[in-house]
Amino acid sequence: MSNPLRSLLEDPRPSAPPARVRRDWALLAVVTVSGVLEGVLREDLPLRGLSVVLAVGLAPLLLWRRTHPLAVVATAFGVTAVVDIVLIASGAPALDMYTMVYLLLLPYSLFRWGSGREAVAGLAIVLVPAVMSLVVSWTGVADAIGGVAVLVSAFALGWAVRSQHGARERGLEQAKSEERVLLARELHDTVAHHVSAIAIHAQAGRALAATSPSSALEALEVIEVEASRTLAEMRAMVRVLRDEAPADYAPQPGVGDLERLSQASPTGPRVEVTVSDDLAALPRAIDAAVFRIAQEAVTNALRHARNATLIDVRVSGDRSTVSLVVRDDGDPGAVDPAHEAGFGITGMVERALLLGGACRAGPCPGRGWAVSATLPRQVSA
Repeated sequence: MSNPLRSLLEDPRPSAPPARVRRDWALLAVVTVSGVLEGVLREDLPLRGLSVVLAVGLAPLLLWRRTHPLAVVATAFGVTAVVDIVLIASGAPALDMYTMVYLLLLPYSLFRWGSGREAVAGLAIVLVPAVMSLVVSWTGVADAIGGVAVLVSAFALGWAVRSQHGARERGLEQAKSEERVLLARELHDTVAHHVSAIAIHAQAGRALAATSPSSALEALEVIEVEASRTLAEMRAMVRVLRDEAPADYAPQPGVGDLERLSQASPTGPRVEVTVSDDLAALPRAIDAAVFRIAQEAVTNALRHARNATLIDVRVSGDRSTVSLVVRDDGDPGAVDPAHEAGFGITGMVERALLLGGACRAGPCPGRGWAVSATLPRQVSA
């Protein structure tokens, strides 16, 4: 089963965000005003009062088209079908309200937000008044084909937008998953380091226990510290690991390797790296995260910052946190959409969140783009 079809059948329909709700209210206002103006100004409008009442009365259904697409389709097209039947039975002329074109948004919404069963049921509901309208107001084959094409286009557009949105969501989830797996591998290396230290000090303590009890006590203290760190990072690894991926045992780069980024582009913008002196003895997971986020931010700037001459990388820290800021001086307002919506930013944000920190990316007030991240100095358990 294809991914778009699966998403259609599973019916993942979240509540509409506030911005979309505001747009629906604005759309309702436009439809209402248009219906009233058409009723007042259009001289050849048949059944003026009924036409305006029907167009304006059904317009509030637009507010529920995202959350209850089948209900609004059934209500709108059911009412229009009943009205058409009554008009046919009484010999009255058919309604011809231009404003009623907004009803095409409802079939679109059905395939955009409805489940598979709702789409099938709504399609049957829509066909009844559509066929009735063709029969009652028949004007030729060309007009009939055009009307059917418009209706089918509304369904197809809803399906296409749903598929595109689903592909985008799957891409974001994949980026997050890949970042989690990479972080789990790095945590694996850190845990292996701590366990090795525990084993070495345990052996040393056992060898010195008989001749130097104080040395054995020192070894036990080191083992206690290493065991606590191992437990915290094991919990973090279990929390972020999603699947069984092979561990990468290569040494992970860290803050000490940030100078590599200054050689990232010999022909592009200059990359300057500034690291404060109070970043010694960082946990390996935090150390690697700072490098990975800075690396991704610099890569994004090299790809997307237009007319940039400088990429500034600054890392500082205090007793509890590590801060990273990567800023470029590219043209203001000239941001590639891939920069703002790319999966690389999703990965940076996900990595920071998993380690108990935060990461933000966006345009600077003057010019350029900035990525800022704040991470704790210790991995949360």
